[in-house]
Amino acid sequence: MTKNELESILWSIGLPGLPQILNGKLAKGILFVGLEIIINIQSNFNQVILLSFQGKTQTAAEQTNYQWLIFYPCLYFFSMWDAYKDANEEKAPLSFLPFVSSAYFVTVGIMYSSIFSIKNVLLGPVWLPLFFLPIGLSSGLIVRKMLIYKRKTTN
Repeated sequence: MTKNELESILWSIGLPGLPQILNGKLAKGILFVGLEIIINIQSNFNQVILLSFQGKTQTAAEQTNYQWLIFYPCLYFFSMWDAYKDANEEKAPLSFLPFVSSAYFVTVGIMYSSIFSIKNVLLGPVWLPLFFLPIGLSSGLIVRKMLIYKRKTTN
């Protein structure tokens, strides 16, 4: 991973759309920032994050608008992939797979976050999706590696 790719991903983690704005792709960046703000407000995500960090995951789950929050992972990881792709000078093949897989798994984490608990502790709409993230990222990296290997061996 180059310095530009890492920088783009880290800025995108902070605010989806920011790397696009910094790279001069204003329309796309403003669209991503705008969508992030709309989804964040409509899902009540900032309050949910605050409550989750305070250990009030049941209250966080009750205050979450899941109809909006379920869109967040797709926007978040697409924006991150787009920033990575723009910064990647080599155009790595199938680089989207870890991002797509992460979005899917985090979305599944959101869907089960109001009912899934470990030892009677509800993880809620922040922590459970975060636990699903490494599974999604790893799955995407493994599938990408397998597909690249298959391409090399069949050519």
